[in-house]
Amino acid sequence: MSTPYAKLPGWADYGLIPFINLVVAFLVAGLVVLLVGESPIQAAGLLLKGAFGSAAGIGYTLYYATSFIFTGLAVAVAFHCGLFNIGGEGQAYVGGLGVALVCLTFDGIFPWWINFPLAILGAAAIGGIWAMIPGWLQAKRGSHIVITTIMFNFIAASLMVYLLVGALKPANSMAPQTRTFAEGAHLPKLDWLLEMFGASIRSTPLNLSFVLALVMAVAVWALIWRTRLGYEIRTRGFSPKAARYAGINEARIVVVTMMISGALAGMMALNPVMGDQHRLQLDFVTGAGFVGIAVALMGRSHPAGIVPAAVLFGMLYQGGAEISFVMPDISRDMIVIIQGLVILFAGALEHMFRPAVQTIIASLRPSAMRLGPAKGEGV
Repeated sequence: MSTPYAKLPGWADYGLIPFINLVVAFLVAGLVVLLVGESPIQAAGLLLKGAFGSAAGIGYTLYYATSFIFTGLAVAVAFHCGLFNIGGEGQAYVGGLGVALVCLTFDGIFPWWINFPLAILGAAAIGGIWAMIPGWLQAKRGSHIVITTIMFNFIAASLMVYLLVGALKPANSMAPQTRTFAEGAHLPKLDWLLEMFGASIRSTPLNLSFVLALVMAVAVWALIWRTRLGYEIRTRGFSPKAARYAGINEARIVVVTMMISGALAGMMALNPVMGDQHRLQLDFVTGAGFVGIAVALMGRSHPAGIVPAAVLFGMLYQGGAEISFVMPDISRDMIVIIQGLVILFAGALEHMFRPAVQTIIASLRPSAMRLGPAKGEGV
């Protein structure tokens, strides 16, 4: 039997510990910057300036964050069911197929406000079906969800290459991409939202899918914590034995959860495909499916944490470009190292500082600590 642990207050569990992990990650990243002969303080200033120092920078930061919110929510939903969905990359990839098919079919018929809901359904349906297959394999055949979802990433990439150099490529074109969508399949930009605060801006890729991402964050919160299905998902994730004892159909919950997770990942494609590039092309996901894992870990699998965590990684993407431009010794690879350190401390070393935080809180506010069962010991 595991040793009981003290359950931290929500503000410490979901706020303080991730903040400490983030600070330590950036301190270690500062040492790396120092080793290459640059100033960590100057690098941090450039990071913030590139991400938030201008209206255009904020627009790009939120644009990147939009994709990470979708994939972070997808990973979080699976986490709550005890599943590690590492296939968000492939699910987002095939979700782009659902978006493109709607846009290519109806872009000259319907306006964007009709095509947008249709594209949402298309992306969610194909992403959900793609994730359902690994879920069914685990539920019915005992296949490991991590292995199958990784394999399906490669299958999705191969499928998209096949389609974009064949059936979906327009005639007399050499590029592996579809034709450009007509105006009826272009999502409105949100530059006006920044201009409301007095910012002068030419153009950024920030589009209406950012609002959809926030709506999905609220929807996931309601699903997981305010519905019977969400209760069954959390019960299965906390203790499969308890779920079976309670009469919950474990196979059904696994498959349904993976479908919801895949649908969220598939909706990520709306941001680049319909909101920015206005065509389906190779590699439009650009690693967002894997970044979603880090976002979910840092956000503690809660939408209220996932949204700011996504903005943080959007900051690293956008601000990293500013650093690499001003400081040539700090390449994009160095930015990847910083992202890796954030993932390391937010994920792999998640509980490094927990014992110390528990001790301090217990000594200052004993009533705030509650003794709970170790994971796997009951519900």
